[in-house]
Amino acid sequence: MKRRQQGILTGMPFMAHVSSRSFVDDAGRKIYLAKTPARIVSLAPSVTEMVFAIGAGDQLVGVTEFCDFPPEALKKQKVGYSNPNLESLMSLQPDLVLAPKEFLKPDVIMKLEQLKVPVFVIAATTVEDIFAHLHTLGRMLDRSVAANDVTMTLRQRLAEMKSRMQGVPPVRVLYVLNNQPLITVGPGSFIDQLIGMAGGTNVASQSSTPYPRLSMEVVLQEDPEVLVFPVGKAEGISASEQQAWRQWPSMTAVKQGRLHQIPADLLNRPGPRIVQALEMLVDILHPGSTASRPTNR
Repeated sequence: MKRRQQGILTGMPFMAHVSSRSFVDDAGRKIYLAKTPARIVSLAPSVTEMVFAIGAGDQLVGVTEFCDFPPEALKKQKVGYSNPNLESLMSLQPDLVLAPKEFLKPDVIMKLEQLKVPVFVIAATTVEDIFAHLHTLGRMLDRSVAANDVTMTLRQRLAEMKSRMQGVPPVRVLYVLNNQPLITVGPGSFIDQLIGMAGGTNVASQSSTPYPRLSMEVVLQEDPEVLVFPVGKAEGISASEQQAWRQWPSMTAVKQGRLHQIPADLLNRPGPRIVQALEMLVDILHPGSTASRPTNR
């Protein structure tokens, strides 16, 4: 795999004073971009959505097989996901790779660095992180004005939802991220934050990890009033797995028939569509409340 010459360098701390072109990623790695990247590979659906949201979709030359939004992303060349095909990736001659901290194998980053490809690692654990990533990408790709507009609109919509939820009694929620073993979300995950914003109390709020495993004993003890299942083509909880929860008739959520679905690609992706996910959560947790608003934006 032959590497073409390009004016983008990595690992240059002595140039850190050029702050407008120096960036530190979520793995603590510093990169310096001598010029605006023109050929980008995204290794996460959420990152792909952010790049398109700030109007830089034309700079994307490669994405993962799960990058399906916006529809234009489907037309981009696929390079794999957690273990991307490096030969295919390098054939695209990228001058920047945007990679998720989770799922991507460390040796992939190491190999890309050996091939002199700048890699910027992104990880969102809070809603605020998503906004920060949009701003950083805006700086990197010379789309700061668009990034500011996007984040401002998202912040306004989040503020509206938060205001409308004031005084609404919270309901106990279990988000079933995986069924066997039972994995949910806990403190330190942006989804846990969204549950709180939507007027929910996460039954895993006492967990010490962002994505804890729970026993049914703990779940029954916490007695969720609402069960939420992610669904979608690429990931989610199957219909049969959802129905299996009805074997626990003493659980308030089952007793009241409050088993709900939400698109996995909305809630599980820390990207620009999180406000749509929040609005859907509000409709699920507080149907008919004044907090609910349309999601078709």
